[in-house]
Amino acid sequence: MDFKIGNGYDVHALAPGLPMWLCGVQIPSDKGFVAHSDGDVAIHALCDAILGALALGDIGHLFPDTDPAWKGIDSKILLRKVVSLMTERGYRIGNADITIALQAPKLAPHILRMRETLAPILGVGTDCVSVKATTTEHLGFVGRGEGCSVQASVLLAAR
Repeated sequence: MDFKIGNGYDVHALAPGLPMWLCGVQIPSDKGFVAHSDGDVAIHALCDAILGALALGDIGHLFPDTDPAWKGIDSKILLRKVVSLMTERGYRIGNADITIALQAPKLAPHILRMRETLAPILGVGTDCVSVKATTTEHLGFVGRGEGCSVQASVLLAAR
């Protein structure tokens, strides 16, 4: 079998009064992500993981923030486009693993919905999509509530 592994990483700043989208789910919060798109930092990291496995660059190369076409776009649309590129090249998702570092709000009540949102876009069951949340124990920009960082890994298998 032919396998490819990809790793993605993304960071977004937090600011008051903006929506917070993670893994395609809007999270109740008084702060949200500063971004050109909807700011879904988790989906952006996941896109980068898939693109990295395929050696196709990164999300900024494919969907540059200088292009008004992507202004405010739902990141699930970007993920669907990346999954389409993956499928065209003869691959499918084996599994995806996402780790979100965010001091607040707590994400545990939203994780199942995140997995259920991503799984059909990726073409897999929820048992193939892992979403984990952690804090940084008040250390660094995440711990000070200034931003969020996400790491994502994927295993792609040939169809």
